[in-house]
Amino acid sequence: MNYYEKLFNTQEDTQNKINMAKGLEENLKRLKEMLSNCDDIIYREFNVGKDQKLKFATVYAEGLADKIIVNEYVLKNLMILARITEPEVNSIREKVYGLIKDGVLSVSDLKEIDDLNEVVNNVLSGETVLLFDKWDKAIVIASKGWPMRGISEPETDTVIRGSREGFTETLRVNTALVRRRIRDSKFKIKQMRIGRRSKTDVAVLFIDGIVNQDILKTVVYRLKSIEIDGILESGYIEQLIEDNWRSPFPQVQSTERPEKVAAALYEGKVAIIVDNTPFALILPTTFNALIQATEDYNERVLITSIIRFLRYTAMLISVILPALYVAMLAFHPGMIPTELALYIAGNRDGVPFPAVIEALIMEGALELLREAGIRLPGPIGATIGIIGGLVLGQAAVDAGIVSSLMIIVVAITAISSYSNPNYSFAISFRMLRFTYIMAAGFLGLYGLMLAILITLIHLCNLKSFGIPYLSPFIYYTSLKDFKDTFIRVPLHKMKGRPQFIAKEDKDRLMNKFSRDNLKRGEDNNG
Repeated sequence: MNYYEKLFNTQEDTQNKINMAKGLEENLKRLKEMLSNCDDIIYREFNVGKDQKLKFATVYAEGLADKIIVNEYVLKNLMILARITEPEVNSIREKVYGLIKDGVLSVSDLKEIDDLNEVVNNVLSGETVLLFDKWDKAIVIASKGWPMRGISEPETDTVIRGSREGFTETLRVNTALVRRRIRDSKFKIKQMRIGRRSKTDVAVLFIDGIVNQDILKTVVYRLKSIEIDGILESGYIEQLIEDNWRSPFPQVQSTERPEKVAAALYEGKVAIIVDNTPFALILPTTFNALIQATEDYNERVLITSIIRFLRYTAMLISVILPALYVAMLAFHPGMIPTELALYIAGNRDGVPFPAVIEALIMEGALELLREAGIRLPGPIGATIGIIGGLVLGQAAVDAGIVSSLMIIVVAITAISSYSNPNYSFAISFRMLRFTYIMAAGFLGLYGLMLAILITLIHLCNLKSFGIPYLSPFIYYTSLKDFKDTFIRVPLHKMKGRPQFIAKEDKDRLMNKFSRDNLKRGEDNNG
C-alpha cells in the first residue's frame, strides 16, 4: 500500500461486513429483506447452460441502471451465449464462474465482492449485481445510466472570453472535464463515500509533485472525520470542513468552471467534487484569489490589470460608501464643502429619519429586491429588479422618506457590489456594509475606522487550511508572490507558482523561455 492509498484508506469496519451465503435463494432472501418495500429494485432470476441447472440472478435499481447495458450486454450474453458452453464445464462451477466473469460479459468494468452491504450499496448507486448459485461472491457490473443534464455554460460565473463548459450534477462527467485539461499521469482522482445514509460519492483531486502535502493531509483528515446522515450538496462539506464557521468570509472557494479547478490544481491546491452538484470546492483559498476572475488570465496584461484595479476599488466602494456618507452627514458636516453641504441640507428638508436610519431602510429594500430577483424566473427576476428599484426609489423620494442623494449613494453601492466575481464573497461584504453603517451612525468616522480595524484584525488571524487568508499580503516567502495581486504582470514573468502554497515543484514556466529568445528566433529566421 503506497502513501496515497494509506492516506485515503476509508475501509469500513469489518464488523459491519455481512458475508454472502453460497445459496442463491438465501442471498436473494436477505437482499429482499434489506431492500424491503423498495419497488424500484428489479430482481431477475434465470438459468444458464445446456442443461440449465446453473441458477443466476441480476439485481439493479430501475431508473439508476442503464437498461440497454443490462439487457443487451448482460442478460443476452448470459442467456444465449453461455448456453453453448460444453456440458462438462457445467459440472465445474468454478470454471463457469470464471468463464462468465472473464469471457461472456461484454462490459468494460467488472469487480468481485463478497459483502451483502456492498451489494446493496452498488445496487443503490446504479450498478447491476450478478449473483451466482452455490458461490459466495457477486459480480458488480458498471451500468450507471440515470438521466442527467447536459454540459452547459455556468450561470454563476460567466466570462466574456473563456470556456463555455460548466460542471453538471454527475461526478464522472465533472472529473472528465478536469481530466481533459490536465493530461498528466500525476493528476490523481481519489474517491470516497461520505454520509451514513446518502453514501455520496466525493472525489478529491490533486497533482502529485505539485500539491502541498500538508494541505492534502488536512483536507483528507477533515473529510474522513465527517459523520452525517447525508451530503446533498458541496455546501454541506464546505461548512463541515472550514476553519472558522463564525467568520463572514468564505474559506473555501466554490466554482462551476472546470478550467478554474484545473488552474487551482496547477498552483498546488486541492479540489473536491461532490456527486449531485455542479459546484466544486477549491482549497485553500485566499482573499486575493476570491477577487480574481477566470478570464483575468485569458486577456492581455494591461486590460486585466486595469479591470482588476477597478474590481478592488469597487469592492471598497460597495462596503464603505454608505457608511462614509452617514458619518460625514451626521457627525462631520464640517468636512463637506460648503456648497455641497447646503445642497444636501436642502435636499434632506422634510426627511423625518436620521441619515443612519435612511441608509438602513434603502439598503434593506435593495437586499429585498435582490433576493426577490434571484428567486423569480430569469426574465421576470431581471424585470422586477429594474422596475422595482426605479419605482421604489422614486416613490420614496416623492414621499419624503429618503433624500435623492441617498438614492444615488445606494445605486452606486449596488453597482459596485456586482463587480465581485464570487457570489459568496460578495455576500460577506453585503453583511459588513450594514455593520459599518451602524458603526458610523453611532460614532461617526471613529466608529467606521474601528469597525474596519476589527475586520482587518479578523482577516489577519483567519486561515484556510493552514494558509493565512491575507496571503501574500501578510505572509509571503518571496516578492514574486505579488505579481498576481492588485495587478497582474505579463504571463512570461509569472514563472513560479504561489510560493506560500507550492512547496515542491515551484516552476510553471521554464527559465529557458523568454520574450528575448522569441525575438532572436524571429531575427534568425528572417
